[in-house]
Amino acid sequence: MDDIYKPPLAIHFIWNPADEGSMNTILDSVRSSFARDIDRPFSRGLNIPLFFYSSENPNQCPVHSPKQHAAKDIVFVFTSVNTVGRDSWKTYIDQLTLSNTFLAVPIAIDGNGLGHGSDGSLKNLNFLRSYDWPKELKRERAVLAISHEIYRHGLVEINDSDHGKSSSIKVFLSHAKAGDTGRLHAESIYKFIDSTNMSRFFDATEISPGFKFDEEIIKHIKESTLVAIGSDAYSSRYWCQREILCAKQHQRPIIAVDCLQKFEDRIFPAGSNVPCVNVSPNTPIGELDILRILNATILETIRHHLAQESLKFYQSQNWIDKDCAIISRPPEIRQVIDLKNKGKQKICYPEPSLYSEELDWLSHFGMEAFTPLWNKEEDEALGHSRIGISISDNPVGNYSDHHLHADHLKRLSQDLARHILARAGAIIYGGDLRKDGFTQFILDEAIAIKSRLNTENIHVENHLAWPLYVSDPEIVAWRAKYNGIIKTVEHDIPDDIAKDIDKKDFIVPSGMKNKYIWSRCLTLMREQSIEFSHVRICAGGKLAGYHGKMPGVLEEIFISIEKNKPIFLLGAFGGVVAEVCRTIKGKVITEPLTEHWQVTNNAGYFELQEKAEKESHKANYANIKTILEEISVDNLASSCGLCSDEYMRLMDSPFVDECVHLILKGLKTLAADSKSTKPDGYDE
Repeated sequence: MDDIYKPPLAIHFIWNPADEGSMNTILDSVRSSFARDIDRPFSRGLNIPLFFYSSENPNQCPVHSPKQHAAKDIVFVFTSVNTVGRDSWKTYIDQLTLSNTFLAVPIAIDGNGLGHGSDGSLKNLNFLRSYDWPKELKRERAVLAISHEIYRHGLVEINDSDHGKSSSIKVFLSHAKAGDTGRLHAESIYKFIDSTNMSRFFDATEISPGFKFDEEIIKHIKESTLVAIGSDAYSSRYWCQREILCAKQHQRPIIAVDCLQKFEDRIFPAGSNVPCVNVSPNTPIGELDILRILNATILETIRHHLAQESLKFYQSQNWIDKDCAIISRPPEIRQVIDLKNKGKQKICYPEPSLYSEELDWLSHFGMEAFTPLWNKEEDEALGHSRIGISISDNPVGNYSDHHLHADHLKRLSQDLARHILARAGAIIYGGDLRKDGFTQFILDEAIAIKSRLNTENIHVENHLAWPLYVSDPEIVAWRAKYNGIIKTVEHDIPDDIAKDIDKKDFIVPSGMKNKYIWSRCLTLMREQSIEFSHVRICAGGKLAGYHGKMPGVLEEIFISIEKNKPIFLLGAFGGVVAEVCRTIKGKVITEPLTEHWQVTNNAGYFELQEKAEKESHKANYANIKTILEEISVDNLASSCGLCSDEYMRLMDSPFVDECVHLILKGLKTLAADSKSTKPDGYDE
């Protein structure tokens, strides 16, 4: 196998649950800034791996300490009276093992939190002081302060004593003098940086238009993030255009600031394809707007650098061609012409991929542009492959034992859906996909992919057990909305319980009789949907609070094993699959997969098992134990088109990109080997 995948950067957060109230605003703001928004899956924001460490109660510290996942890891430790005053927490924090590539940044929530600086792992480190951040600007201050430390420690080589200009982000303030708005906004930003400790964060350069565009200005731009302050006059000014073109030529990060008062007769084309912040045109500009501009600037600078580093690593691992050009934004015409003149024919840019219509113009230059996980050559790579998805939500508790946010599992599902559908694979899912269902976004992805690729070859198949498909106005409206995208397969009631059940009437899963009926119907649906699929991808899954004979994802794993279907097990995302992977690797069944644990943690489960045993349909946990303890990773891997090291990495990796890459690699191998013949008994 290639070298173990390591992203350029990973971020960890540690806090005591007693400080949850103080932490909520900070954590919400950093999550929305540093991780991709699941409600905007095609956005181009940052997507840094985030890990969270807290506990069930203030006296209990997390089960695990952060460990190194990336080329550089940064641990933000939130300290307070609740961490200093409790021995367990003080010991936990004091014993963090740090290095030049695994660094800690302490953030004091209150004055007592500074006490961690006297000894242990945080000794003599400079603390951020969140208690000094104005309440009304706490969100913006948090993002600015934390992102600055990410930039300094993650992207710039600094000495321990270096907190000044040499590690600051260089900002070039590009503006038009005419009309005053751009000039006054630039002056306000410059003065704000210069008059506060922001000078530790930013080294601002302001060049008035009209000055000779000489080597000094070019030098500034080549080292800076350009902030284009778009007043009414900006795009019509020659020097402003030159500054934008210079930044694009040297592949610099750019932020557009929209502060139009009335009208702009032509947006300068080269000023597009970059993030844009809207602020008030009124002068002087307020502190909130200045912070929003600076936050956008530092976040885009981080994104730009991380994109380049990630693509270089992918290239080193042969995920993308060695001879292709690497760029940090989707391609632009001037850039393509320049690369073609240099002999390049392929361009790789960061995920997500563009709409096909947006890339049509590249064909005129004989150029190809793609992202690491998708290129046009793979449009039919999974043609006719029927890929079952066993990915369901698992409740995230207090981050004591599992350190990924629930959104991480949704990002995995979004990316898998996108790449499977884009390669003409069919997604097979069992369960309710309606609004608020965990996989609602699979259908939204299918609609988007269908439009992006301008194709009718998009397939999502939803298998429903009775009584989930009993028609009502909501289901009728839902099916109409997704007509042409989804095929619904309704599974009948098992023969052994069909007597005396009115198929037209919905029943709720309460009471022993109804619970048993639900469990039998769910089992039949799972058996038949898995029979009609080629492979299964499994992640997450609730261990308690289910309606079947056992946890749903666990049952789908065992049915797949019984039917000799290849199964991809992603253990790092928690839930049922995490326990299955631990059992397979450790050769000892984990407690949550035992009947005793299930009975203890699921009300009424003992009675359900008694009823099922009388009907010869009891969940056999002794068989589960035997199969999982004896199953071979080598066999799992070979059946999935992977080597054993790759499969072990799939079981362990918390990184969506790596997991999707390995799954696609295996799926393409299986599709090529078998020519994706239809499963027995499947009728189109």
